Amino acid sequence: MKKILLSISLSILSIVSFAEEGMLIPSLIQAFQSDMKAKGMKLSAEQIYSINNSSIKDAIISFNGGCTAEIISDQGLLLTNHHCGFYNIQSHSSLDNDYLKNGFWAKNKAEELANAGLTATRIVRIDDVTASVLFGVTDATPLSERNQKIRENIQQIIKDKSLNTHYRIEVKEFDYGNSYFAMTTEVFTDVRLVGAPPSSIGKFGGDTDNWMWPRHTGDFALFRIYAGPDNKPAPYSTSNVPYVPEYSLTIDAGHRKTGEFTMVYGFPGVTEQHVVSGQLAYLINRERPARIGMREKSLSIINTRMRASDDIRIKYAAKQATIANSYKKWIGQVQGLVELNALEVKKQYEARYTKTAQKTDQWKERYGTIVEKMNQLFEENKEYDFTNTMVMEYIFVGGGPEFFKQVRVMDEFVKNYEKYKTPEERPVKLEKIKASYEKFFKNYSKEIDQTIFNLLHAEFVHLMNPAYVPSSILSKKTEEWSNEIYTKSIFTDKEKLADFYSNFNDESIAKVKQDPAYTLFTELVNKYNTDIVPKLDNFTSKMDDLLKVYIEGKHVMFPKDKHWPDANSTLRIAYGKLEGSSPKDGMVYKDHSTVEGILEKNRINNPDFELLPRIKELYEKKEYGGYDQDGELWVCYTASNHTTGGNSGSPVLNKDGYFIGINFDRTWESTMSDYMFDPSRCRNIVCDSRYILWVIDVYAEADHLIEEMHIITEKDKRRKM
Repeated sequence: MKKILLSISLSILSIVSFAEEGMLIPSLIQAFQSDMKAKGMKLSAEQIYSINNSSIKDAIISFNGGCTAEIISDQGLLLTNHHCGFYNIQSHSSLDNDYLKNGFWAKNKAEELANAGLTATRIVRIDDVTASVLFGVTDATPLSERNQKIRENIQQIIKDKSLNTHYRIEVKEFDYGNSYFAMTTEVFTDVRLVGAPPSSIGKFGGDTDNWMWPRHTGDFALFRIYAGPDNKPAPYSTSNVPYVPEYSLTIDAGHRKTGEFTMVYGFPGVTEQHVVSGQLAYLINRERPARIGMREKSLSIINTRMRASDDIRIKYAAKQATIANSYKKWIGQVQGLVELNALEVKKQYEARYTKTAQKTDQWKERYGTIVEKMNQLFEENKEYDFTNTMVMEYIFVGGGPEFFKQVRVMDEFVKNYEKYKTPEERPVKLEKIKASYEKFFKNYSKEIDQTIFNLLHAEFVHLMNPAYVPSSILSKKTEEWSNEIYTKSIFTDKEKLADFYSNFNDESIAKVKQDPAYTLFTELVNKYNTDIVPKLDNFTSKMDDLLKVYIEGKHVMFPKDKHWPDANSTLRIAYGKLEGSSPKDGMVYKDHSTVEGILEKNRINNPDFELLPRIKELYEKKEYGGYDQDGELWVCYTASNHTTGGNSGSPVLNKDGYFIGINFDRTWESTMSDYMFDPSRCRNIVCDSRYILWVIDVYAEADHLIEEMHIITEKDKRRKM
């Protein structure tokens, strides 16, 4: 095991000559410093990541566990994407206060809006704990015993590191268990909405432009972290004060130039660069098309209703955005993988891997059949994977009928009902459920939900292997289920559910079990939990074990190749440069867009390109407030940084570590980079810092926020030269 760890450590040092591809662990950034400096960076590794002194990493925040944000003032002012804060903006919106349409700007701190459940997490330090996690584990240890021992070791590490501190510890696996790192974090729970541009800025382009280039979206929103008097995390309280950060970013309002160094610092979610050819073929030909089709049906209903009603637009805005984002991404992803002939590239690499493994007896024994075993294992288990995907799409995380959300909450209560024996427990739990249903029906339309159910249930049954759908569900047609659920169920009717909670007693549990919506949910999920989950867990465990050896082999046999651990929502760095691209023959993308493009798009009469009168007037008068460059107000630009979901909201920094924009998307041609990176076409999309300042300063006239920030102008930069 020590030899393996040593070889992996050496391979990290061997790839310093590569830049654009990869997401680097900040605590190991010293190994890449020379290459980054060769590409123009002026910072030291200590300035980027330090555990002894304040550094840039202290300004990088995980925003609610799914996006990134950055601190841009010494009063805890937080910048993230408009789409990352969209749910919070939507939840404060109403017909009377339509913050989605008109924007929101707190004039002072007293007007900043609290957001229940929203978190902001700072990384305090990152430690390599591989040796401690694998203590007592050898290759000869049976898999089940090995996993149990690793879990025990991780729990001990968490206990030791969190002792007598307010910090939270999370141990994350890298490269499928070849290494482990402990993340020490500080989690703030009082995060308030400060400002958000109208959707005609923050969501300009809508679904039409999503994942596309050129973009003209001012995709940003402002929040503020609040802390207790001791500057430590504290629950929401009117006595809390703005957090004083260890570090806040300086904003660069000076000029940009093609080819300049760029660095993205954030929390990328998931990449899967090591999937075998069999799985990649399945994703391209079956899994992604099925998910795309499911979401397309949901969106066909939601989009139509949103266009017809402002009330529905507000209620469904956040839900629509979530469904549509992945839907369009997957379309581009499949297209990109096909265009790159990714499946053939993957097969060629697997052949190279297996052939190289024959060079020594030791390699042949350990790595010679690993690719074959992985492909065979996936082939044997792909039906379980597909069933899991369809259940997730229909019931849990896709665009399926929403009543399942309320049923899930009730099901948890029913299953644990006997545990809530004391007089205090049941009412407290019930009150939490009641609070969730009030919030649910605020943004719910029975008519829309039923129409979606009619389409999605029929599609779900059509796509599923009948062996994994209960016969009792197949025995009824979609129309029968629909009629019963939407006329009889308490979970699709606010008044019925309110009456149920008001008159709740021990007999209510039996009534719930007879509810048609509850019946559909529990029969599907019980069969899923019985027939699929154990097999899927077994498959995942075996595949991870094979992947661990496979990746080890890549490091050992190809030490000069590019190696980087898949994204796993931990803090990472990617670096590249500001540049355009030429993703297809005859197509050349310029590296930046300007407000002229906003006016051009506005003229084509597409609702995704609507503008409020004041915005249009400022654009047409070219009132740029000094944020222009040679008479142009840049809106967005592209760079060759490797990013993925979770990097939304990440700061893009220049050679001096100054904030020059906020990452919010990739080009459509780049979406396949979760599986395969192509440096000639993969580009991240960034909203220019000067456009953000222009919106805050000129459009919103929120100069009190500008005064909080440390801003470097072009004159300041020239004086430093």
